[in-house]
Amino acid sequence: MVKRERDTFLHINQLRGTLKKFAIVFAFVCAFVFMLLNKSENTLIEKTSGTAGEVVSSVIDVLVMPATVLVKSYEYLRSLRKIDMENQALREENRRLTIANAERRALAVENALLAQLLNYTPPPKASFVTAKVVAEEGSAFAHAVTVYTAGNESVRKGQVVIGNKGVIGRVEKTGDNYAKIFLVNDINSKIPVMTEKSRVRGVLSGENSLLPKMIFIPLDAGVSIGDRVITSGIGGVFPSGLPVGKVVSVDREGVKVKPFDNLNNLEYVQIVDYKLPDPASFFSAREGAQ
Repeated sequence: MVKRERDTFLHINQLRGTLKKFAIVFAFVCAFVFMLLNKSENTLIEKTSGTAGEVVSSVIDVLVMPATVLVKSYEYLRSLRKIDMENQALREENRRLTIANAERRALAVENALLAQLLNYTPPPKASFVTAKVVAEEGSAFAHAVTVYTAGNESVRKGQVVIGNKGVIGRVEKTGDNYAKIFLVNDINSKIPVMTEKSRVRGVLSGENSLLPKMIFIPLDAGVSIGDRVITSGIGGVFPSGLPVGKVVSVDREGVKVKPFDNLNNLEYVQIVDYKLPDPASFFSAREGAQ
């Protein structure tokens, strides 16, 4: 009885060991199979996703193609319209320049005929010297600048000084290498001027302020804000037609004129010699002859 129980126990232990070995082998086989399945599924998934992406991308390209064509067509039509507008503007500009050129030629012919009839002698050509501003003088008593002339002997007192846009003053003093210029807003500055359209004459007088004043004009002159002010040529110091500034205020205190150039930011100026005769010498020769 005891021997039978021992044999049974041994058989059970052997069977349990065999089952244990088989379970280990079966576990390894299952793990290997799962690894293969996982790898094959990943490859399949990757291939499937790649193919699906290509198909979707192709479908999207087909769907987007009409919209792309419409956008490009719209941009092309816009560019054509822009080119057409530019061509119209160029044609209009060409027409205006053609008319202006014809008028200029007609005026040139007319001036030549008048010159012959009147035995007109044109004034000599102007010359100029470019000078650098080296000092500024702005106070309640004066508004002037000093420029470096490098000893140029052609610079003389009374000559016109021009900035980038118009008249800014006149030469007051000259030295070996420098010249002092009174600006148009200096209290000592007096320039004969007139309005460009209405031809109202006056004198541009500085007041040591930012804006000079146009004085000696009739009360009913009809000067308006925005009128351009140019030199009148009266007095023989400044030639006529040089731009000075524009009217910015008209009231009881007078007509204020803003110079075209910024007088507080001058770097280089041009000292111009228009070779105008001295007004004091107009009658000196005849008086001497008498």
